[in-house]
Amino acid sequence: MIKAGIVGITGYTGEELLRILSKHPEVQLTILAGRETSPVRELADIYPKYSNLKMKCIPFNVEEIKKNTDVVFLALPHAVAFAVVPQLLKAGKKVIDLSADFRLKCSDTYEKWYKVNHTGKDYIKDAVYGLSELYADKIKQAKLVANPGCYPTTILLGLAPAVKNGFITNNDIIIDSKSGISGAGRKAVEKYFKEEHPNTRAYNIAGKHRHIPEIEQEISNLFGQKTIVTFTPHIIPVERGMLSVIYANLNKKITTAEAVEIYKTFYKGKNFVKVLDENVLPNINKVVNTNFCEIGLSVDTRTNKLVIVSAIDNLVKGASGQAVQNMNIMSGLNETAGLKEII
Repeated sequence: MIKAGIVGITGYTGEELLRILSKHPEVQLTILAGRETSPVRELADIYPKYSNLKMKCIPFNVEEIKKNTDVVFLALPHAVAFAVVPQLLKAGKKVIDLSADFRLKCSDTYEKWYKVNHTGKDYIKDAVYGLSELYADKIKQAKLVANPGCYPTTILLGLAPAVKNGFITNNDIIIDSKSGISGAGRKAVEKYFKEEHPNTRAYNIAGKHRHIPEIEQEISNLFGQKTIVTFTPHIIPVERGMLSVIYANLNKKITTAEAVEIYKTFYKGKNFVKVLDENVLPNINKVVNTNFCEIGLSVDTRTNKLVIVSAIDNLVKGASGQAVQNMNIMSGLNETAGLKEII
């Protein structure tokens, strides 16, 4: 059994990790931790539905974590992992970080977008970007995985087959994404449902969203050249779920049916990506509470564009589910372990 610890248990992604790992057939949960200043609490007092686990949530303590885990999930705010990751890696632990702290390969870029000094620079080169379907071979060898953001997951899985098969250009890619409010955290959810619901709104428009450098870094890697995108995120009046619509210019004639076939071939054997048939489009309801990404395609012959629609649960495939998928790959398990049965 893999001894696993979750640090940051009281947040949305921490709760999702608990939901998945508590049922994982190859995992023993050994540490559930909050912040350093958190009091010791019974898990049942935080999440009554998990009272059967009879565990406590303890204050964050690196020494306790090192003694009692094989793999550690860090579900912490940005910049908190800098001090933690080196200690865990030196102790031989496998670490999956759900924050943005090790996703960006340029520390200057991180500092520009996140407005804090990157004090973990020495470990950036060791971090593998954890998009499971594209980088499984690297993840197998990794000790530190930087779990992708939710928006980038929908976008990169949506674009990768078209980029790799060379039928779209890297200019004027436009991405319109919509997310359930849980992506902003518990306090934002409480505020939204108190003050706004059922409002829909765009936010951080015109190149201001922090996921942009991550999206552009990884799309540039796929294309093999620097690529700039237009990205507009929106909040929609649901708690969870995410849908991205991506517009890319075609560089050759292709039908929707041909594009669908290329995508199905690209993702053949990938357990958590479903490419839908021609004239079928994803919707959030089909993927909520699962680790699946659904992708639908349509060629717009009038504008010579490929329109890609990609849907995930932002808390599962966009965060905690993908983190567990990465743990499975790192540990030599079937990547579906503990994930196909989570509903």
